[in-house]
Amino acid sequence: MKKLVYSALAIILFSILLLESRQFIDATEHGSNNTLTIFNWGEYIDPELLEEFTNQTGIKVIYETFDSNEALLTKMKSGHVSYDIVIPSDYMIEKMINFDLLQKIDKTKITNYSNLNEELLNKSFDVDNKYSIPYFWGTLGIVYNKELVDKDLKFEKWDDLWDERLKNEVILVDGAREMLGIALQSEGYSVNETDEIKLRLAEKKLELMGSNIKAINNDEKTMIMVNSDAKVAVTFSGSAAKMIDENDKLVYSVPKEGSNIWFDNMAIPKNAKNVEAAHKFINFMLEPKNAAKNAKFIGYATPVKNAYDILGKEIVTDEQFYPNEETMHNLEVYDAQSQKIVQLQNDLFLEFKINIARGY
Repeated sequence: MKKLVYSALAIILFSILLLESRQFIDATEHGSNNTLTIFNWGEYIDPELLEEFTNQTGIKVIYETFDSNEALLTKMKSGHVSYDIVIPSDYMIEKMINFDLLQKIDKTKITNYSNLNEELLNKSFDVDNKYSIPYFWGTLGIVYNKELVDKDLKFEKWDDLWDERLKNEVILVDGAREMLGIALQSEGYSVNETDEIKLRLAEKKLELMGSNIKAINNDEKTMIMVNSDAKVAVTFSGSAAKMIDENDKLVYSVPKEGSNIWFDNMAIPKNAKNVEAAHKFINFMLEPKNAAKNAKFIGYATPVKNAYDILGKEIVTDEQFYPNEETMHNLEVYDAQSQKIVQLQNDLFLEFKINIARGY
């Protein structure tokens, strides 16, 4: 019996030592002066650029991915692993600043900062871009099949989604902030509205779209639109670009009364181990040729204005993805909101989906 106990204890002790050694190796690898650890969205960079960065600097890149801003925040707040570069969205940058999770960027080390489009800087979530540098940007809008919808439907206003001719033909984004924002803007309110009555009225307006809704999803939307199995979808500009590449009957429109302009941003965590390499990487990504290469690979709009000549006039004058000044004026960034408001938005959106599923 004692031998069995000793054997069991030995196995447990060995397991603990093995786990600790793995954690030590992981921490050592993440913290090496010759490595750069990046935490980014999945498939959100041209992998050839990571190789080129290593070739130029000799710095090895460890590339890890997340699937939501909230997952990123949770990982960073845990403090178990340090990252040198993270790519949060706009409102999450604001939250991370408030949680003291980011460090200020030393712009004296970002010699390519002047390559950025000034119109895309100094936004509300990070005034003067002290903590973040734009990586990609885009809009929320409507993609539609011009051969399947009536000619007078140009989707220049959100209310076109409620048109009775679109019965069972509209696919919506599965996101509370996005869909409540659409209903709010269609009534002349801000996407950042926090008044409970207005938010509840926005949910009720969404329910009035009920008979037009074919699906509420993010994963299958591209395939459905490419195959012309639906006439209309609410989507982000980058997703719309990919759809249009595969089906030239599709058109992307940003309603004139306004929409969301979003930013994904490069930032350096407070506990980064290789701050020098992080600055080098940001500067590398702001090189016009690198920014253009990344934009071609991902399909989203680049904030690097000096990359426009490389991308070509046909791309950067396409107002579907590089909106004109009038449209830009009506675009809003999502502000970070209190947990109480976020919970209310989520509850209202869930209520909307349940009622739609019941056929209300």
